[in-house]
Amino acid sequence: MLAAKTLPLTSPHSTLIEKSNGFALSSRTTVPFLKFKRSSKTTCIKSSLQSVIAPEIDKDPTSAQNRVKILSEALPFIQKFRGKTIVVKYGGAAMKSEVLQASVIADIVLLSCVGLRIVFVHGGGPEINQWLGRLNIQPNFLNGLRVTDASTMEIVSMVLVGKVNKHLVALINKAGATAVGLSGIDGRLLMARPSPNSSQLGFVGDIASVDPTILRPLVDNNHIPVIASVAADVTGQSYNINADTAAGELAAALGAEKLILLTDVAGILEDRNDPESLVKQIDIKGVKKMMEDGKIAGGMIPKVNCCLRSLAQGVRTTSIIDGRLKHSLLLEILTDEGAGTMITG
Repeated sequence: MLAAKTLPLTSPHSTLIEKSNGFALSSRTTVPFLKFKRSSKTTCIKSSLQSVIAPEIDKDPTSAQNRVKILSEALPFIQKFRGKTIVVKYGGAAMKSEVLQASVIADIVLLSCVGLRIVFVHGGGPEINQWLGRLNIQPNFLNGLRVTDASTMEIVSMVLVGKVNKHLVALINKAGATAVGLSGIDGRLLMARPSPNSSQLGFVGDIASVDPTILRPLVDNNHIPVIASVAADVTGQSYNINADTAAGELAAALGAEKLILLTDVAGILEDRNDPESLVKQIDIKGVKKMMEDGKIAGGMIPKVNCCLRSLAQGVRTTSIIDGRLKHSLLLEILTDEGAGTMITG
């Protein structure tokens, strides 16, 4: 993602495959392979690579050489991001599809194993709706936000914190990393306040403050915090928080290198009616101009505003990427091509 220009939307997989009959991570010149000592981290890397690379190239008799080639081509990107904090907001199609979910988990475990400090923030709208249906509670929305009365808030907390969060933690741990499940309530990580429309929306909250103290020892020890987007106010009342907003504010508080929002669209489109008009990279001025011109509208507006707010608070880059693509996180972080739209300061 080096050039700021609009490119036709093509499947990144064609670019990836041409380099190694598998998952080539960059078009750059190959650099020498970084040798790792055999250790628990090596096991973690091997496990993650097998889930990402092996299905593509195991039938190739030169698969071992291909794996070395792929790793060597990823080295410049690993060196760039190693030790840096990357906040990922997980939701949409990538959460509803088991195949895509497995892809996301494999990606974040691999990124963690090679030294990136991953913070994983999630919502869980579809699962909430499913459980509300089981309890014969009709979900209601106002301007895209869930109307959250006391009964609904109880279900939101139970599903996001007690079910979805722990399921994701278990998947990450099974894949070879060490995840720790939290919500915004834990350690006063996120303090909430009522939304300005609380009379209509109920317990839908805005973020009043962020205290990342509880996260720092976790990421310093190569653990992956998995954070449910539920927070409480000073009285202890729980609130449903937009997961994009939670991820953006956490990225700013942590001084993250990058914020990534997984979505159900390709990214920002120059022409909303043309799915091939993907904007690969754009700066703050350019994206504001697109908003003024009405090219960014609907559900993309709050995501873009979240990115702009994070950039204004010191996050280096933000990306809105296509969570419908397998291994979209690796495409975004470890290749020049990317998997959506990157917004820069």
